[in-house]
Amino acid sequence: MKFFIINSGSSSIKYQVIEMADESVLATGLVERIGEDRGRLRNTAFPGTGHEQEAVIEQPIPDHRSGMLLAIATLTDRDKGVIRQASEIDAIGHRVVHGGEDFRGSMRITAAVIEVLRHNIPLAPLHNPANLDGIRVAREIFPEVPQVAVFDTAFHQTMPPRAYLYAIPYALYQTDRVRRYGFHGTSHRFVAGECARLLDRPLSACNLITIHLGNGCSITAIENGHSVDTSLGMTPLEGLVMGTRSGDVDPALHLFLKQNKGMGLEAIDDLLNKESGLKGLCGMNDMRDIHRAAGAGDVRARLAVEVQTYRIRKYIGAYMAVLGRVDAIVFTAGIGENDPIVRAESLKGMEPFGVRLDPERNRLRDRDARRISAPDSAIQVWVIPTNEELAIAREMARVLRD
Repeated sequence: MKFFIINSGSSSIKYQVIEMADESVLATGLVERIGEDRGRLRNTAFPGTGHEQEAVIEQPIPDHRSGMLLAIATLTDRDKGVIRQASEIDAIGHRVVHGGEDFRGSMRITAAVIEVLRHNIPLAPLHNPANLDGIRVAREIFPEVPQVAVFDTAFHQTMPPRAYLYAIPYALYQTDRVRRYGFHGTSHRFVAGECARLLDRPLSACNLITIHLGNGCSITAIENGHSVDTSLGMTPLEGLVMGTRSGDVDPALHLFLKQNKGMGLEAIDDLLNKESGLKGLCGMNDMRDIHRAAGAGDVRARLAVEVQTYRIRKYIGAYMAVLGRVDAIVFTAGIGENDPIVRAESLKGMEPFGVRLDPERNRLRDRDARRISAPDSAIQVWVIPTNEELAIAREMARVLRD
């Protein structure tokens, strides 16, 4: 069976085609600059020859329907395509950012599901409309193909009220659904499952702390296989220091900036989401650039690393207290998988809590999962590459079987 995985953004469509017989990736691509004068598609095919085949097309892409049709035309291209015709696609999966409290798991898409997604637009006004665009177009082009929605928030729906409620008037939760939802759930679920496999025990018997570090960052406490707390909140702004997002700040900062800087709410929101985090501290949000600058003596670049890793360390300590017993700590995503400095700094001084890194293992660079803790570490530390597309495909297979 061939699954088509779609992640639709406001001006882009990321996609992947997976052969579920062996979970191999047949093609991956990105349609971007939708609605602009000069759109672009980049498609990488893996046709089984041992050599990647890349296609780049630049042309106006007026809307998501045009972008989807261009992707399908590329996938079925006689010379570089990986399928002969679109009818070879057996199912389509959609990454959906926000399912609110309505979805505790992935769902086969129906008219009723689409209506609930519309209802949740106020919770994710930038993401859910784009996700809905992708669903609408895919259902128009593939009306007979089963389609499944996989939600970033669903994995965290097992959090207890003590973890997801904010200490504000309860009526705001009742009437406006103001609470912590958490995100990156597909990634946290995937690496938790992989870690359980590597520990050779069922996920239901594992207590884990999973740390997703990319441009967006989050950390999750997993008890007996279930998310019981996570750092991202009602929006993806709370929690760890990120590439351009501030993470935790004093909520009164908004009033301070309004009164002292004359900033409106939209400008403050823009500042905290797009001009803060690592970028706000040192002017850069790519950790590779930050490390180079820090190595050359840039004090603020070094400070940015210290602030981010200190925040990670605080959350790890908090989640140790939440879980009581921790079997493993897992690093994943771009920074988590590739940055030994951030990993080491994030775990610095935690030997009394049973965490001991093996410095040599930590420095190794490998695409595969690897244990980086010392043999005598009471809590194992792992680097496990995330694969959200494969996680979505596996969820699709489960939903379609049920």
